[in-house]
Amino acid sequence: MSADAPNALEVGLVQMRMSEDPADNLARAIAGIRRAAADGARVICLPELFRSRYFCQAEDAAHFALAEAVPGPTTQRLADVVNELGVTLIASLFEARAPGLYHNTAAVIDAGSGYVGKYRKMHIPDDPRYYEKFYFTPGDLGFKAFDTHAGKIGVLVCWDQWYPEAARLTALAGAQILFYPTAIGWHPEEPELHLAQHDAWETAQRAHAIANGCWVVAVNRTGFEPDPTGKGGIQFWGQSFVAAPDGSIKARASSDREEVLVVAVDLAQVGRQRTGWPFLRDRRIDAYVDLTRRFID
Repeated sequence: MSADAPNALEVGLVQMRMSEDPADNLARAIAGIRRAAADGARVICLPELFRSRYFCQAEDAAHFALAEAVPGPTTQRLADVVNELGVTLIASLFEARAPGLYHNTAAVIDAGSGYVGKYRKMHIPDDPRYYEKFYFTPGDLGFKAFDTHAGKIGVLVCWDQWYPEAARLTALAGAQILFYPTAIGWHPEEPELHLAQHDAWETAQRAHAIANGCWVVAVNRTGFEPDPTGKGGIQFWGQSFVAAPDGSIKARASSDREEVLVVAVDLAQVGRQRTGWPFLRDRRIDAYVDLTRRFID
């Protein structure tokens, strides 16, 4: 599809390798934003918690020093860049809401408007080297779509990407594109699980695109980050991608390099897909009350 086709929107994916220096990560994120904008991107997404290495590999109260207000200093710095470039940005940050209260939060920043709003990650994992429950309170802002100059976009974060309910509710709020800032990879000591886990991750999100007739954009980090305890670590698998409303992969980044992808998505395909496969029309909303239960005993 030509970038200048009707209903075309260029989306930018900034896949990064994180260093130990938050200032360096921010500077390189801004460089990636500039590169994406120069290549025509109108809406750009950074990986999850891009300002630091993935500190949730260990439970250490010292890492709370990385948190900041949202909106705050980083959103203001990014707003200056966004206004200069005339783009929309999704930036994942460690939010300090109040003393002892923190969230994994994605801010939406729009040219001309500055900070538009935020989404607080709703699903918080607690797995080996993903000890997020130690740091983050589950989100309380619900699932939403944001009106931006680039269109109506939905934002979810990493672990949210496994939940069809999250994708559905965000799509029902009007989102034509679901953005997933992400930090996911594999444990090098478990190589036999790598391919299966990656395939499951990508398949789940392609299914969200199909079931909701919308675009999905997943932006991951790459590279190896050691466990702060000195034992093992996570090999982030990169492979940020864009899936169309029919589930097909339109672009995929490499597994082991920093990379900026700019991909033209056709927003008109959302309407065509939902008309041809009318899953939203045929939903039996009268029969779904038990979805609010933990389990049907």
